[in-house]
Amino acid sequence: MDVRSRYEISRYHPAHHRYVSADRPEVVLKNGELFYVQYSHAGHAGAGLYYRDTRFWQFLGWQIGHETPIVLSASVYDGSRAQIDFTNPEMVVGGQVVPAHHLHLRATILVADRLYYRLRLTNFAGVPLPIVLRAEFAADFRDIFEVRGAVRPHRGELESPVLGPDRLRFRYRGLDGLLRETEIRPDPAPDAWDVPEPGRAAMSYRIQLEPHVKVYRCFGVAVEIGGETPSVEWNEPRLGRVFAAVALRQARANRAWIDQCTHIETDNAIYNGMLRQATLDMRALLTTYPGEGQVIEAGIPWYVAPFGRDACITGIETLLLNPDIAKSSLRFLARFQGTAINPWRDEEPGKILHELRRGEMARCGEIPHTPYYGSVDSTLWWIIALYETWLFTQDRNWLLEFEEPLRRAYRWILSYGDRDGDGLIEYARQSPRGLFNQGWKDSEDAVLDETGRPLTPPIALVEVQGYAYYALNAAAALFAELGDWARSVAAREAARQLQAQFQRYFWLPKLGTYAFALDAAKRPVSVATSNMGHLLFTGILPPEQVQPLVRRLLRPDLASGFGIRTLSTEAPFYNPISYHNGTVWPHDNALIAWGFKVAGARQALAALGQQLYEAANYFEGGRLPELYCGFHRQAGNGPVHYPVACDPQAWSAAVPFFFLRLFLGLSVRERTVYVVQPMLPPWTRRVVIEHLEVAGSRMSLEFLQNGAAVSVNVLAREGHARLVIQP
Repeated sequence: MDVRSRYEISRYHPAHHRYVSADRPEVVLKNGELFYVQYSHAGHAGAGLYYRDTRFWQFLGWQIGHETPIVLSASVYDGSRAQIDFTNPEMVVGGQVVPAHHLHLRATILVADRLYYRLRLTNFAGVPLPIVLRAEFAADFRDIFEVRGAVRPHRGELESPVLGPDRLRFRYRGLDGLLRETEIRPDPAPDAWDVPEPGRAAMSYRIQLEPHVKVYRCFGVAVEIGGETPSVEWNEPRLGRVFAAVALRQARANRAWIDQCTHIETDNAIYNGMLRQATLDMRALLTTYPGEGQVIEAGIPWYVAPFGRDACITGIETLLLNPDIAKSSLRFLARFQGTAINPWRDEEPGKILHELRRGEMARCGEIPHTPYYGSVDSTLWWIIALYETWLFTQDRNWLLEFEEPLRRAYRWILSYGDRDGDGLIEYARQSPRGLFNQGWKDSEDAVLDETGRPLTPPIALVEVQGYAYYALNAAAALFAELGDWARSVAAREAARQLQAQFQRYFWLPKLGTYAFALDAAKRPVSVATSNMGHLLFTGILPPEQVQPLVRRLLRPDLASGFGIRTLSTEAPFYNPISYHNGTVWPHDNALIAWGFKVAGARQALAALGQQLYEAANYFEGGRLPELYCGFHRQAGNGPVHYPVACDPQAWSAAVPFFFLRLFLGLSVRERTVYVVQPMLPPWTRRVVIEHLEVAGSRMSLEFLQNGAAVSVNVLAREGHARLVIQP
């Protein structure tokens, strides 16, 4: 069973503005390809240390004697460091009763080249306590698809662990022939090891805990595949010293990343914190693969991998923050562009990947993700992101790299995107292990007709036609920039023909709106969804239908009060706890907001931005998760957390930057930076943007609310780009 189909609801605790959920990660840390997930209860099915789609290690918890410490709080700092504080329940130690809350345990966890764990113990009982401290852990080496519920008929072999006085090494030989190993190295060495079976172990210490004296125990966890490891050597014999050095190195790396990005400061401290959190989330999710390049990965824990659609949308959202996110991700995706017809992978020439995996199941051919290409819109989004990034940066040398990949992507639209020759873009799964639905709503029940039944493919989605129209016009502009005039003219004509076919098939005059989708017989599905909101930014709509669509999206059946739902409450299969049929997705709302800006719907943009800002205030660190439940907003209550949402998820964590750019009206054309009808977010009266890299120049701008107007002041400018302000 896929984790996304589990309908468990978290409980909101209004006293602490925090969600309490047994299925929500307590700690999520990432650095490079290594990430760690820990839940509030030990042994959670999804917890562990992961590398290249494999869970290498699970921490099962501490014990003091026979008692499990009580978690007091857990905090994550800078994406790769966490602190968890514990205390003791009432317990008996050395024949004496120790009341509850007299011991303090503070765990600090770092994820860098490996996982570093340091525990500090302090005794406030007033008397010495002879305690036995025990740590338990496991290593099952399961593929992340297994962790998510996939059942494999066969697995590799867990070999006998290698135990030494100061380290333990778990070993697993996979069906792909690779030896995967996990090494645990404690400092100091434990007093005893307990290895009851190949994949489980414990270490214990006997400690005379004196009053008010801090005692430390540390360990590190390193991973290795086929003799290769992301870790540096264990040069320092004392792990405690290594810990401090690694923490300093991570802090410097975070500082360097922040310095590379646009600096945004407002008069709202809470909003500033949200933007800083989002900036660090982008660093955590931006991953470099040796020999292949850098790409923004989709989300933690389930989607720590390259996803074409997600990377392209996130790249567009973060142009204001750092255009290198888009530039490197587009280059990475072009490297894996489809070259052949391969039904197993849903691959076609010119197509951009959907998802790339590197675990045992992918290497053994049990899943088609090597990479898998089952996305109808990743190629369209790749062209859109290429165009938007070129517009913003005006980097022609960078654009020249993509001349041939652009031609291949364009040919894919004309040759393979239209599966039945009707001039529209459709999808139909070819791979038996692929996705049935291949739009952004890709779960099994995401595309249903009015009675709740799946559609017969090939299926044409409403938003995909808008993406294709925008992508064809974007390709035309890029071809013109590259001097390919014949293709430029042909692409414009293809866009015009698509627009005519779209209006013919999708417009429902009796309902005054657009169909959600068409099935194989071209029967329109008249279910109201958020998908039609994506049309607004694409330009595919006739002018007279723009404002009615804006108003339709804001009706209560779609507008929850914390954002626009994926599905109308009037649909018979509406479910506010369903992954795609009634929840609220921040990135979905951001794309709709893009359309509001294009349509000049200022009040709608301001209202939607305010709703997502207020929703973010109820989430840890002000970070918008992948999605949340679509219940109607009630006074005094926050949004209900979706229990297995990725957090952070790239295209959600990036939403604050995109909304800010839409509010400020920043756009670029022909080396001219335009500030068009600027607004300030309703929660600020001053925004300062420093070191903005745009159109080959660098600018620092101040936006001030002056009554009903916004004034724009140029604080600094380097380069030749013009600045035009259009109030």
